[in-house]
Amino acid sequence: MNLAPATVRVAVAGDTCDVPADLHLVVAFPGLPGREHYVLDALDDAATLFALRSVPDGDDAAREVRLFVVSPTLYFPDYHPVVDASALGPDTDPADVVLLVVVHPGTDGAAPTANLLAPVLVDRRTGRAVQSVLDEDRPLRAPVG
Repeated sequence: MNLAPATVRVAVAGDTCDVPADLHLVVAFPGLPGREHYVLDALDDAATLFALRSVPDGDDAAREVRLFVVSPTLYFPDYHPVVDASALGPDTDPADVVLLVVVHPGTDGAAPTANLLAPVLVDRRTGRAVQSVLDEDRPLRAPVG
């Protein structure tokens, strides 16, 4: 049996912190209804690149979803959006919120891009997560690297 680690190290502002590997979305990702449970898997040693894999549930057992996410710290060091931590629940401390951004792998030789308009907010204390659309003017497809 392959069990996910309890926590994953994530790079945040020049440091790293532990984030639960088991994440529960407050609201499903747009276009992915019924998938609220995900596992965060580290894909590099720098604590910046991750796979976010849905945990199959019921009828969707054959339709696992995998998204790539990065900590914006390394790729977008000036990315410090204003986020509403209360989207994760009224008891969320803003100091416990870690940001990840969804990455679209490049195809046909194109560079990968990151969605800086709608970061994924993760409460590192509870494992609750939500994708939040910012009120700021941020790119939907910012080149990574």
